[in-house]
Amino acid sequence: MEFLKNRWLVVVGALIIQICLGAIYSWSVFVNPLKEVFFYTTTQTQIVFSLALATFALIMIFAGRLQDKIGPRIVATLGGIVLGAGYLLASFTDGSFLFIALTVGVIGGAGIGLSYVCPIAACVKWFPDKRGMVTGLAVAGFGAGAWIFAKIASSFIDAYGILTSFMYLGIIFMLAVVIGAQFLRNPPPGWKPTGWNPTESKPNSKTSSTEDFAWRDMIKLKQFWMLWIMFVFGAAAGLLVIGILKSYGVHSGLSAAAAANAVGVLALFNGAGRIVWGAASDKIGRNNAMTLMFLLQGIMMLALINMGSTELTLSVAAAWVGFNFGGNLALFPAMTADLFGTKNVGMNYGLMFTAYGVAGIIGPILAGSVFDLTGSYMWAFIPAGIACLIAAGISLGLKSPRTIG
Repeated sequence: MEFLKNRWLVVVGALIIQICLGAIYSWSVFVNPLKEVFFYTTTQTQIVFSLALATFALIMIFAGRLQDKIGPRIVATLGGIVLGAGYLLASFTDGSFLFIALTVGVIGGAGIGLSYVCPIAACVKWFPDKRGMVTGLAVAGFGAGAWIFAKIASSFIDAYGILTSFMYLGIIFMLAVVIGAQFLRNPPPGWKPTGWNPTESKPNSKTSSTEDFAWRDMIKLKQFWMLWIMFVFGAAAGLLVIGILKSYGVHSGLSAAAAANAVGVLALFNGAGRIVWGAASDKIGRNNAMTLMFLLQGIMMLALINMGSTELTLSVAAAWVGFNFGGNLALFPAMTADLFGTKNVGMNYGLMFTAYGVAGIIGPILAGSVFDLTGSYMWAFIPAGIACLIAAGISLGLKSPRTIG
């Protein structure tokens, strides 16, 4: 079996899939065109983004359970078809808010949800010896995809308009995700890397568990809810900025091109943060990495209101926010596997990921509604910063659950 000889093939498939799924993080390049061509309000543009994120998180519960039963390849293939179909259908609409919300938001979000958990669950099972690093690497494509597709989508919009851009993106997503899905496999039962001894002392011993918890037992544990709240707070801050970054830069006086460059910077650092924070957590411990990450993010969210007026400061802020936001998507699946085991990690992380769905509603809609009401993003940035600092405090008290007797 080729995958037993080279488990990194699974990572190759994961990266192909995640690059396409990460296009949703380039949503801010659609904000001003939708407002100018179809007269959307800022809140409406963020509702589409939030619907995609919320549907993504809800469908991932089903997808996680399904891929635990039938394997990741079939489920990820289905996800690629659904994602592509959502964008293709959007190209045949009249651009109305309701139709774009349904096609890009709900159908496209469902496609992301079906595909996203599959490469993560497979990689966690193939790399128990490098769980943080490989999880970060597997989801780094999601961040890099935002950078790639911010440029692609912007060029499509300029050349062909919004609706035709949706068509071209849908074709790309469908083909690439289906191809990437063919690389995904689960290891045989009981498989472990040659020479790896799981009983050796690890930096994550504080949160490591030898118990494989079923989801019904997991949700009864305080550790699940502590982790869930932390995920909501950290993801909401990042998604808030991702959804409005370009329009925030333009509102602060930058050119559209300069503000779009900041979107690319955020995407690159989002991808890098997943790898760096994941690898760092293997070295210094998941708790320590999470505490530091949330502290840094909280500080930047509070400073962000004064950093939109120059391309340099906005790029620094975008890099900082993207780097720490990316860490969430590496550390939370790794921590979920640490605390609750790998056997049911697809279903368990699917439930944990509902926190991301809640964050996807809170963050972007908070930003859009605050701006529509006040003409400023300040009162969105401040509570997001405070929430990140609270999450840092929660992470200090997170320990492995006791084995259920």
